[in-house]
Amino acid sequence: MAEVLFVSKPVAPPWNDSSKNLVRDIAGHLRRHSPVLMGRPGQANPIDRGRIEAVYGAASSGGFAPSARENLGVFRHLLLGRSVDLWHFFFAPNPKSSAAGRLAGAIRRVPSVHTVCSVPAEGVDVRKLLFADATVALSRSAYERFRQEGVSESALRVIPPSVPPLAEPTSLERAQLREKHELPEAAPIWIYPGDLEFGGGAEIALQGFAAWNRSDSMLLMACRRKTPRADEALSQLHAKAKQWGIEARVRWLGETQHIHELLALSDFVVLVNRTAYAKMDYPLVALESMCLARPVLVGKGSPSAELAEGGGAIAVETSGEALAEAIENLSADEASMRAVGQRARALATSKFSPQEVAEAYELLYEEIHA
Repeated sequence: MAEVLFVSKPVAPPWNDSSKNLVRDIAGHLRRHSPVLMGRPGQANPIDRGRIEAVYGAASSGGFAPSARENLGVFRHLLLGRSVDLWHFFFAPNPKSSAAGRLAGAIRRVPSVHTVCSVPAEGVDVRKLLFADATVALSRSAYERFRQEGVSESALRVIPPSVPPLAEPTSLERAQLREKHELPEAAPIWIYPGDLEFGGGAEIALQGFAAWNRSDSMLLMACRRKTPRADEALSQLHAKAKQWGIEARVRWLGETQHIHELLALSDFVVLVNRTAYAKMDYPLVALESMCLARPVLVGKGSPSAELAEGGGAIAVETSGEALAEAIENLSADEASMRAVGQRARALATSKFSPQEVAEAYELLYEEIHA
């Protein structure tokens, strides 16, 4: 059975990072290949197959981006580590990492796949950053950008991310979750489970909530701090909430271990971002919300808008006014709201199932390793 080395961040808890979760779910569902994961000394294997190699130190940074020292350790492992049949890279293309992958591949002569976990910023020449035998885009939007910038069609594939199955909550379970988190049972609840700094989604959520003007509603801001500038961004958002008179109805949760419960108890999941920069094309939390049969609102013009084509989300213009109008229209018809959630769940559990996604990768492995 051919071995595939997954070149990624440490595949270990906490499971709060889209790219390493994707590695875990693909590797855990391979049937014809044996996965080799990068981890830390003494780490338990998070899947029931393959093996772990201690590439990262015990004192790994644990952040969303590995340190320069950790990246150097990965490069050393590619050059000197145990031979495998294929390398599968998971990272957002950048000059240093792409150059390291290109050099290691030339020296070791190992076939490779690169899943682009987050597209580069506009204006960056992606042709200089792609190095593998096959490059996988997670969305049609990313694929079309690569093609427009001159990347060969033969070197590109589109394989969506995956989401592990989550049980759809019953009405009773949602009521119990609201009681657990001290939230009113009958209040309309929005949740913004996204970044503070990138894409503009946090401010659009606040703007839309203010424009909706329902005094009995609540907004949960489950935002992650990704960089040192996050605190400054959070302070500015607090000031805007106060300025727009909604501060008392906004709960600032930060990063939480209860995100699935909070998604399940909410009525509307708001991820109206202008771009996908610094995040996965289809955010994991959007797919998880769909799996939970929650109505998800995404930004037109972003890769996430593709989810609306299959009925899995509602795409709206990236403004607070448009968001408020969309939610007002949706909330006016309870049956329509339920139907949106059911279509979302059906799409999430079929197109984005780990089994389907892993099978697509195995076919690609067999193609380039033939």
